[in-house]
Amino acid sequence: MNNLQGKLGIISGGTSGIGLATAECLIRQGALVLIIGRDGDKGAAVAAQLGPMAVFVQADLSLAAECHKTVAAVLELVAGQGKLQTESAYGPVNFLVNCAGTYEEGRPEQITEEAYDRVLNNNLKSTIFLTKELLPYLAKDGAIVNVASDAGISGNYGCSLYSAAKGAVVAFTRSLALDLAPYIRVNCLCPGDVDTPLVAKQLMAGSYTKEEMAAVYPLGRIAKPEEIAGVIAFILSPENSFMTGAIIPVDGGLTAK
Repeated sequence: MNNLQGKLGIISGGTSGIGLATAECLIRQGALVLIIGRDGDKGAAVAAQLGPMAVFVQADLSLAAECHKTVAAVLELVAGQGKLQTESAYGPVNFLVNCAGTYEEGRPEQITEEAYDRVLNNNLKSTIFLTKELLPYLAKDGAIVNVASDAGISGNYGCSLYSAAKGAVVAFTRSLALDLAPYIRVNCLCPGDVDTPLVAKQLMAGSYTKEEMAAVYPLGRIAKPEEIAGVIAFILSPENSFMTGAIIPVDGGLTAK
C-alpha cells in the first residue's frame, strides 16, 4: 500500500514502541517522517535504522518551549536548510501523531505534585502544545492522531493520574475535532497494553507477569506495536476521510467486557 506516498508527517515519541512501529509503517506507505524524542544518540540511531525517509528532531515535549523549538526545526528542514532539500516533492505537514507519553502507577493517596507534573506534562501537555505549535503548518486536508489509552476510557486500578491524563487527551481530541473541522481530521487511538519497552519497564516495577497481564484480555494476549501502528496508518489514510472526533479502542476486547 502507498496511501501516504508523498506525505510529510511528525511522530512524537517516535524512537521506540508504538511511535517507532508507526514510523516504520508510514515509511513503508511512502511517507516522509520526522520523529521526535529526548535521547539524541538513540534518535540518531533510530533515524539511521529507518533510512532516508526519516529525520530525527531532539526535544523534550513536556516543555512548551521545546514544542516551539521542534516546529522551528521542522520548518528549517522543510525549507531545505537542513537534511531536506527545497526540490523535495513534499509540501506542508500532512499529519501529526502525538505518541509521546509515560506511564506511572500509584494509589491516589500516594500522588505527589512532582508525580502530577511528570505524568500530566508528558502525556497531556506535550500533546496540547505540540499540536498548538504545529497547527499553522498543517495542510488543509491534514490529520491528527492522538494516542491515549484504554485507561482514558474506562479507568484502571492503581494508575489514577495516568488515567486522568489520558482521559484528558480523549476529551481534547473531541473538542479539537470540532474546532478544526472541516479541514483537519482529529481522532484518538486508545490501545490496551502493548509489548513495548514501556510495558517491559512497567512489568519490572510491578508485582505481576506478562502472562498475568495477558490473561485479562479476551484475545488472551497483549498487542504487538505493529498492530497499533497499522490502525494509526488506517486512520491517517486519505481513504478514511470521513472519520473525525472518533475515540477508537484497540485493546483485544478489554473495554467490551
